Amino acid sequence: MLEQSYYDKTDEIIARHGAAKKSLIPVIQDIQAEYRYLPPELLSYVAKKLGIGEAKAYSVATFYENFSFEAKGKYIIRVCDGTACHVRKSTAILNKLREELGLSSEKHTTDDMMFTLETVSCLGACGLAPAMTVNDTVHPAMTPEKVTELIQKLRNGEEV
Repeated sequence: MLEQSYYDKTDEIIARHGAAKKSLIPVIQDIQAEYRYLPPELLSYVAKKLGIGEAKAYSVATFYENFSFEAKGKYIIRVCDGTACHVRKSTAILNKLREELGLSSEKHTTDDMMFTLETVSCLGACGLAPAMTVNDTVHPAMTPEKVTELIQKLRNGEEV
């Protein structure tokens, strides 16, 4: 069960967009932006508030890949594994990140909720390959050495 503050914030978000069926996507986008994931309890709450069936709300939220029902870390790291990045050794970047963060293909978020690691098919930065993002900031021409340096800066609270 979520704290009341989650529902209060959701009410603010709904008020901003209007309690209409057409507001579903912007509302759940804002909820995810606020909490770095979409708590399932809030999706049910939003569906009721907007007059949408719960199944319909879930079908929308599961259709779009950017919605996540799992809590994510403060820093969401996305490693591109598209063709350009893959041939430029993005796998080495991914492996180094897993090593540095103690993560695996099954475990994506650190226990301290500091980092979440994801792979994506394309970041749209092929000319910068291999590329990755940290909270949507692109980091081009990554190497395993740059990964170590970047993670250290993030752990120290430095701007990257």
